[in-house]
Amino acid sequence: MKEQSRRQFLHCCLCLAASGGATALFTAPAGCEERDKTASTGSVKPGTESAFEAAYLELQKTGELKRRGQVLWRMMASCELCPRTCGVNRIEGEEGFCQASAHLEVSAFHPHFGEEKPLVGKGGSGTIFLTNCGLRCVFCINWEISQEGEGNEVGIKNLAEMMLRLQEMGCSNINVVTPTHYAAHIVLAVDIAASKGLRIPLVYNTCGWERIEILRLLDGIVDIYLPDFKYTDDRMASKYSSDADTYPEITKQALLEMHRQVGVARPAADGLMYRGLMIRHLVMPNNVGGTREVLRWIAESLSKDTYVNVMSQYRPMYKASDYPDIARSITRQEYKDAVRWAREAGLTRLDIQRYWF
Repeated sequence: MKEQSRRQFLHCCLCLAASGGATALFTAPAGCEERDKTASTGSVKPGTESAFEAAYLELQKTGELKRRGQVLWRMMASCELCPRTCGVNRIEGEEGFCQASAHLEVSAFHPHFGEEKPLVGKGGSGTIFLTNCGLRCVFCINWEISQEGEGNEVGIKNLAEMMLRLQEMGCSNINVVTPTHYAAHIVLAVDIAASKGLRIPLVYNTCGWERIEILRLLDGIVDIYLPDFKYTDDRMASKYSSDADTYPEITKQALLEMHRQVGVARPAADGLMYRGLMIRHLVMPNNVGGTREVLRWIAESLSKDTYVNVMSQYRPMYKASDYPDIARSITRQEYKDAVRWAREAGLTRLDIQRYWF
């Protein structure tokens, strides 16, 4: 995601009223007019992807979607939704390492035009920024949301209404950002929204550090997985992501499971993505992320056709200035090296920032 686009997005997002209902939640701020009222509202254009049906619809019809949401909810009684498995009783109001209890908090939601092009289309990606995070990187670009708790408490029904509103506004998908600790809320909200007409793809926009047991509960619910693959070195993961030394191995297993569920992401004739795995890798200064190893692993373990966004927008945000190796932006040569390594690995579907060349 482009830094400037995200900043602009946050400035024009909806301010969620802590006690407000749907009317308050859906009041667009000045400067955020609805885009292209003729844009698709979820129906697929003739000659593009006419056979598409969101994965979650079948499970909603059978009641399985709600059942899985309830299973995920019960896991919060001794929380094990993320790899930290900190075991607090979030249902009783305790907060996990992620700083979240069972009370859903949302920072903002709005059509977002800074995501990958196949997710944006004409109407934008229907992005919902969820508050708090279990990874807690020292360089997080959205630290106000992920670590300072910027957001407001809303109900599951409100979340379902947000999804439906984003579809009405012409968004190409529902894009839940930092979803791991709110997996139960998301699945229960999708169940409600699907019963009221939600039908566009569900994008699970995650840091990549996901328990395989949770991903299996999401099988048949998520249409598009959009994970990061940040590090291949457990020491770097521990240093820069709050002692998450298991990040490399757990993320590799998670990516394999995501790939098994949704396969390679390929855009339809209309240019939009409806299903598949799309991986982001943020190039960091001094090769902190192990970029060459990340790209080689993807090519060898998944598919050389895997959609990979080689991201150049690292900036020393939040606490990064306290760590000398990441206290600067990347250089042009560092980004060029990353793209070269991707091509040498045989990856064929790269999303790269060409202005660096």
